[in-house]
Amino acid sequence: MGDEIKIDKQVFHDRLSHFLSSWKADKRSGDALFGGAASILVLMGKTEETASFSKNNAMHFWLLGYEFPATLFLFTPEKLHIVTTAKKAKHLEPLRGGKVPVEILVRGKDADQNTKLFKQILDIIQASGKKLGVISKDTSSGPFVEEWKKAYSDIYKEVEEVDISPALSAAALAIKDENELRAMRSASRACIGIMNPYFVNEMSEILDAEKKVTHQLLSSKIDSKIDDPAFLKKISKIPPDFDVNQLDWTYGPVVQSGGNYDLKPTAQSDTNNLHAGTIVAGFGLRYRTYCSIIARTYLVDPNKSQENNYKLLLTLHEAIIKEIREGAIAKDIYNKALGILKSKKPDLEKHFVKNVGAGIGIETRDSTLVLNGKSQRALKDGMTLCITTGFNEVQNPEPQDKQSAVYSMVLSDTVRVTRSEAVVFTADAASDLEATSFFFRDEDEEPAPKPKTKRDSKIGAVAPKNITKTKLRAERTTQVDEGAEARRREHQKELQNKKQEEGLERFANAGKETNGASQKTFKRFESYKRDNQFPPKVKDLSIIVDQKNSTIVLPIMGRPVPFHISTIKNASNNDEGEFSYLRINFLSPGQGVGRKDDQPFEDPQAHFVRSLTFRSKDTQRMQDISTQLTDLRKNATRKEQEKKEMEDVVEQDKLVEIRNRRPQRLPDIYVRPAMDGKRVPGEVEIHQNGLRYQSPLRPEHRVDVLFNNVKHLFFQPCAHELIVLIHVHLKNPIVIGKKKTKDVQFVREATDIQFDETGNRKRKYRYGDEEEFEAEQEERRRRAALDREFKNFAEKISEAGRNENVDVDVPFRELGFNGVPNRSSVLCQPSTDCLVQLTEAPFTVVTLDEIEVAHLERVQFGLKNFDMVFVFKDFNRPPVHVNTIPVESLESVKEWLDSVNIPFTEGPLNLNWATIMKTVIADPHQFFADGGWSFLAAESDASDGDSEEEESAFEMSDSEVAASEESSEEDSEFDEDASADEGSEDDGSGSDEGEDWDELEKKARKKDREGGLEDEDNTMRKRKR
Repeated sequence: MGDEIKIDKQVFHDRLSHFLSSWKADKRSGDALFGGAASILVLMGKTEETASFSKNNAMHFWLLGYEFPATLFLFTPEKLHIVTTAKKAKHLEPLRGGKVPVEILVRGKDADQNTKLFKQILDIIQASGKKLGVISKDTSSGPFVEEWKKAYSDIYKEVEEVDISPALSAAALAIKDENELRAMRSASRACIGIMNPYFVNEMSEILDAEKKVTHQLLSSKIDSKIDDPAFLKKISKIPPDFDVNQLDWTYGPVVQSGGNYDLKPTAQSDTNNLHAGTIVAGFGLRYRTYCSIIARTYLVDPNKSQENNYKLLLTLHEAIIKEIREGAIAKDIYNKALGILKSKKPDLEKHFVKNVGAGIGIETRDSTLVLNGKSQRALKDGMTLCITTGFNEVQNPEPQDKQSAVYSMVLSDTVRVTRSEAVVFTADAASDLEATSFFFRDEDEEPAPKPKTKRDSKIGAVAPKNITKTKLRAERTTQVDEGAEARRREHQKELQNKKQEEGLERFANAGKETNGASQKTFKRFESYKRDNQFPPKVKDLSIIVDQKNSTIVLPIMGRPVPFHISTIKNASNNDEGEFSYLRINFLSPGQGVGRKDDQPFEDPQAHFVRSLTFRSKDTQRMQDISTQLTDLRKNATRKEQEKKEMEDVVEQDKLVEIRNRRPQRLPDIYVRPAMDGKRVPGEVEIHQNGLRYQSPLRPEHRVDVLFNNVKHLFFQPCAHELIVLIHVHLKNPIVIGKKKTKDVQFVREATDIQFDETGNRKRKYRYGDEEEFEAEQEERRRRAALDREFKNFAEKISEAGRNENVDVDVPFRELGFNGVPNRSSVLCQPSTDCLVQLTEAPFTVVTLDEIEVAHLERVQFGLKNFDMVFVFKDFNRPPVHVNTIPVESLESVKEWLDSVNIPFTEGPLNLNWATIMKTVIADPHQFFADGGWSFLAAESDASDGDSEEEESAFEMSDSEVAASEESSEEDSEFDEDASADEGSEDDGSGSDEGEDWDELEKKARKKDREGGLEDEDNTMRKRKR
């Protein structure tokens, strides 16, 4: 839950007081509504992924304006008791001290204390009376609910449960106040604007042009319109204070035609093409948690039978709305419509819907307020209903084609009950026969004129995003069509099964420590090949540190014995009395836990010298030897690390220059990573087998990149960026300057440095709006020219390297998402073959074909960010982490991963990937035999319910997020190596540790004293005094 949560205390107490007053009034009049309940329990479990609304969370929204998962409400006629976590209790504390007493019981991590809290609630239930009001069809789940059920089982037989769902509807949810009605009217205005003109124009254009467009595609176009603020603001009669971020889908959109119809609210658009016949369109929108639903039927070239049936449907629909007023009984309204139908066309009775509507509000459908032939519910002023009339699967006596043999018709409107005539919120979307009939056949008469409406030519191309604080679900930032979500899950299941089969087949004949793991081998080394290479001072039989040969020569039993530095573990020096002792420890098997514990030896069964101790009265000499030995060990370790780092650097072939003509060049280019020395621009040339970057001022600044070493080639335009670039990702790293890198980038700045922004020169004589407009136009033209120049050069590189399969790739910025792959938050952009970040060093290039699985971490309720981990098919390669991705990007990231056939899982916690990968590498075949990566999905399912209890542990501020990123990088050696594999080193950044503030301040003072600045500062202070 974010810090922006603000509960309206006045509204809360007014509604709670009204609810309790209705309860008390019912007790006095005979308990007809509440069933004699002495206390009422409303239990809320974990948040579901789907946007379902039932009585329990509807009560939360009605009272609080938000949904509080893992929370228990116990109502008594005089008081409200709340059991929740400390984090949520912080937002509920301001509710104390109002009209109705509120007691907040705070849960923690102590299970015994939580049990005592539930025991306290059970005591209140027993003290209040025998009958307990509950929601009979409550589907709440999760650890909190299970814990409550376990405690409640102790008194289950002692209390009598009564269903208070009708009471919650009648006393709380059904009758709306003015604020609630205003939200429903706004939702209805949005429904009208999307249905007509948008859908009507799209549909008529498709049919008129005879395009082949599927129901799903048309639905997705409708779906995208709630993400178009410009479109929504243009809708007729939309309130000026309309907040587009508060708008969301409650169901649909659904488009049906061609003989396949489903009038249930759970219907979905199929993959069939839109058919020019009977077209049914319906959807529902939610604004500030309050719903509105609309559905219309459009007839294309209808025959007389279809027109007559539609007229009858209109008559029934209007008759039902006319009957809706305060005091009307639900069953009477339905029977009225059924009577009209029987009198006019009794053969259609079996095709008529089983009910003509239900209550609507926070709940999409109030199951206790259904307009059918049995409901005794009386309507009251302030209620809102969704009126739905329809005929299902009617036979067409004169079908225009095969797909028109069966058709359905439906009309849905959102209405408000008043003391007189009902108010239809969605009436402006015309439903009369003239407005809903279309004629495209040439032989027919001219069709009746359709309402002329202005079309919006802008059609969104991304999934709708709705992040509403009223929903309080940070993880549900994108409304996903349930069918699409089901297909994605099915596709993911197939990918994971395929990955499991591939893993078993891949490692079928492999034993432990396989998968290309490099086994440690004994490394032979020698100090001297011959006796005459010994230092001359060995004749003195003293300890000699030979820096040149990385050796220490020790006198043992009258003979000089050399020991290579690689055999020495460490050395220590200490004084005892008049003597100084030098202890030298050597590496040997079985020395205990440590990095050297797995050090290989030529013969581990041989005898080893663990240590040698020397004594001398010359304390200073002993200290010098210890220091020299320590420095020698450090230098040897550093050289070994540098050698290991450069192991994968491959010496490239020679660049074959073009001699007979001038090579194609791209001037004024800077290379990244940068060379040493002053930063000056150079040129990139295309030669026969590669590229060459050359600085004109410094001949040593030369970088050759051969086409046979190019793995990926990218062009990134300067749109929304300060630079335009061509990026080359290499198969094997090369050395630029003294740094190893797998990424070489050629950039040019896109900013205009010629303009003097201080008011001098040009601006001295040129001023005004016209000049500013001209400058903006010139900037756009210059950026477009830069993009063209770099794109053409990248295509020329691709053409020159076509024999080595060098293809230029462009990142898709519209699919990008922010994340932290290394040190700072950057925009990560998918391309055809990779996920890249090319703007800031160190760069990130992840090849999609090399990915085994992806795992999304910290995906749980209340967190603003999540992390993504890529595990590679080469298990020895460290996983790549992209941390702190905004949760708003969750659905788009999932959709992208699924579209590129990468199996992914998600979980609420960060995993220790160093340990996981060690387990996988140890025995890959056994790992896949035990289920492979399925444990990630199992962990996600098992921990899903616990996320609410642990949410406080993961709710962090921005500064804490940054700190956690640093600590996560320090915890895992895989994290530290990941950036080295996938991105080059940052310019000028090394492995040196940062200095603390005290050291930096001391250095600053020292520089001030050297430059005389400190004296000037002191003088200024004296003058001020």
